[in-house]
Amino acid sequence: MRHIRSIYIFCSIVSSVHSGASELPEERELTTNFSSMSLRKVPEDLSPITATLDLSYNLLFQLQHSDFRSLSKLKVLILCHNRIQELDIKTFEFNKELRYLDVSNNRLKSVTWFPLAGLRHVDLSFNDFDAVPICMETGNMSQLETLGLSGAKIRKSDFQKIAHLHLNTVFLGLRTLSHYEEGSLPVLNTTKLHIVLPVNTNFWVLLQDGIKTSKILEVTNIDLQKSQFTNYGSRQNPILENAKTSILLLNRVDLSWDDLFLIFQLVWHTSVEYFQIQHVAFGGKVYLDHNSFDYSNTVMRSVKLEHVHFRIFNIPQESVYLLFTKMDIENLTISDAQMPHMLFPMYPTRFQYLNLANNILTDDVFKKSIQLPHLTTLILKDNKLETLSLVSCFASNTSLRHIDLSENLLQHENDENCLWPETLVTMNLSFNKFADSVFRCLPRNIQILDLNSNKIQTVPQEIIHLTSLRELNLAFNFLTDLPGCSHFRRLSVLNVEMNLILSSSLDFFQSCQEVKTLNAGRNPFRCTCELRDFIQLGKYSEGMMVGWSDSYICEYPLNLKGTQLKDVHLPEISCNTGLLIVTIVVIMLVLGMAVAFCCFHFDLPWYLRMLHQWTQTWLRIRKTTQEQLKRSVQFHVCVSYSKHDSAWVKYELIPRLEKEDGSVLICLHEGNSDPGQSMTEDAINCMEKSHKSIFVLSPNFVQSEWCHYEPYFAHHNLSHESPDYIILILLEPIPLYCIPTRYPKLKALMEKKAYLEWPQDRRKCGLFWANLRAALHVNLLDTRGTCELQTFTELNEVFRGSAISLIRTDCLESPTHS
Repeated sequence: MRHIRSIYIFCSIVSSVHSGASELPEERELTTNFSSMSLRKVPEDLSPITATLDLSYNLLFQLQHSDFRSLSKLKVLILCHNRIQELDIKTFEFNKELRYLDVSNNRLKSVTWFPLAGLRHVDLSFNDFDAVPICMETGNMSQLETLGLSGAKIRKSDFQKIAHLHLNTVFLGLRTLSHYEEGSLPVLNTTKLHIVLPVNTNFWVLLQDGIKTSKILEVTNIDLQKSQFTNYGSRQNPILENAKTSILLLNRVDLSWDDLFLIFQLVWHTSVEYFQIQHVAFGGKVYLDHNSFDYSNTVMRSVKLEHVHFRIFNIPQESVYLLFTKMDIENLTISDAQMPHMLFPMYPTRFQYLNLANNILTDDVFKKSIQLPHLTTLILKDNKLETLSLVSCFASNTSLRHIDLSENLLQHENDENCLWPETLVTMNLSFNKFADSVFRCLPRNIQILDLNSNKIQTVPQEIIHLTSLRELNLAFNFLTDLPGCSHFRRLSVLNVEMNLILSSSLDFFQSCQEVKTLNAGRNPFRCTCELRDFIQLGKYSEGMMVGWSDSYICEYPLNLKGTQLKDVHLPEISCNTGLLIVTIVVIMLVLGMAVAFCCFHFDLPWYLRMLHQWTQTWLRIRKTTQEQLKRSVQFHVCVSYSKHDSAWVKYELIPRLEKEDGSVLICLHEGNSDPGQSMTEDAINCMEKSHKSIFVLSPNFVQSEWCHYEPYFAHHNLSHESPDYIILILLEPIPLYCIPTRYPKLKALMEKKAYLEWPQDRRKCGLFWANLRAALHVNLLDTRGTCELQTFTELNEVFRGSAISLIRTDCLESPTHS
């Protein structure tokens, strides 16, 4: 089974007809990938709608005319890295839409050309041609833009056949080069020329002709011997006169230092303005230095060396470094060269851009005076610098606008002075060892500041006002709170991602009004009231919070750990102390007013006193012994009162006590008097025959009746022996000061013993009677358990309903109610 990897691409074809546009049916283009499938021939079952066909990295060795006949929509055909030996362009005569043909890295030895009008890209590089495969038919391909060629022999006559074509790119991928006719390359009319050389090729003549050929020249795989190069060292003037190249790129270069020196000297006097060397390695002894370099007569503006490997154990710093720093150019880059030091001339230079990134430079670089008055951009990324103040002193004599000091070992001490130029607006200090003190060593007019990945814990208050700062990056630090913007009034972009921020400060919301973009994700947020305003900002800021809401997760408290901030609900009343206090005060006022209303309307204090009396009575009854309950008595209760209060006794009290079944026996000394006994003796006999005694107290009783009982209480001291024996009913209020001094026992009873107060409001009488029943709680033949059960039953009857309904019922049963 053949495995076909296909990607379907759908596109719409829209055409206009006259003044209107009509949409044609949608056509489907197919990209089919047969790469790396060890195919020995082109598959036969290809779809006729195939537009891109990749047959690279297979074992194809021959192409048939019928292989692509059915592919009328074919636009891109990739046949590189196969074993094809012969190619007839007429094979594609039915592929009228073919635009891209890649047959590079095969074993081609011959090509038969056929004028395909639409072909724009043909790549025949890295094949086994004896000569460059160009013929007259090649010159008829007027749409050709990119042409890849190869050949062991390069002759001027071959290129003359296509000299009239205006090509964008010519790519010479050479496996071998046995012969090159000088002057062949300049025949080409191309914007860019890229030459990939085989090993140990004479580079000089190709460089000479290449600079005469195109505006952009790239040469790859340079491996020269000094003897070859020196032979052409004096032939520089012809290149200078006829040079076209302004951008020169040398890639994968391996040569001696003196070879590199001569290349620079050669290029220096040409039309090259931008010279770049990538992946260069050099060694050998250094014979040529800056003193023998001719810096005159050049248009060079930029020199760039990247990925440099020194094969010299001891680098002669003055010979090597000064060669570059004495170049009077605008831009110099020497990156990834593992340079431990750099020297500058004692006189001012006109460098505007200096890039020394990815080296091992130390503070020693800035310990000598460096004069770069025109420098606007300095990149010292990924070095070994340690002292920020030294860098600032160097920068103070420049015109710096942009500086990159990231990935160093920089620190700043509070007692070090920093002198930055007023022109500096962009600063990258990320990936260093800065603490909070770095804010005391910043340029006043800085606009963009990157301090991510340092050791900053807070933004100090005692710093200068950075009034121009617009972007601040404090990500990957140790901040525990969102910083305020009191020193950065124009701040619009703030990044505090990946810190230790638990909550937001009030200062942030008050001072950071201008912030339009905030990235505070991936912090261990504590989702409490302190974070409420921050959560509200994220919910309603409409894109202000970068990464909202996936990057904003609660870490604390544990019950909310893992919850997104947008799902956390914190009511305002629980977070706003002022609102909470106002709410509590309002509730307390309402409750106070409600209690006051109840006290005024329902006489609540009276109910509380009566309830307290009932409770005290119940507790006393629980303590009453069984012997006290069974002592020899004839009556349950004795009632003593004034004749002025007899109506209340007869019509209120007695009906309530003497029920129809006669369950309560009452002794009235008026109705149970013996002939020949005094009133006092009758009263005392009545009390002694009764289990309990009720005294109906009123001013009349105190003035007229109590005189009969005072001697008895004084003699027997009953108030101490049996505290629940006496029941006082206060029919009318009697202040203690109104009790005559000759009645000390009465005053003592009033002070020590709770009394039942007859309510003036008739609706409260129900609770009064319940308290009285509880106080009596007597049956001569009942046991203590029976008495307790009886009292408990009566208590349930009293409180079964609401107090108001009970009062109303009892009052209606009273015979004195109207």
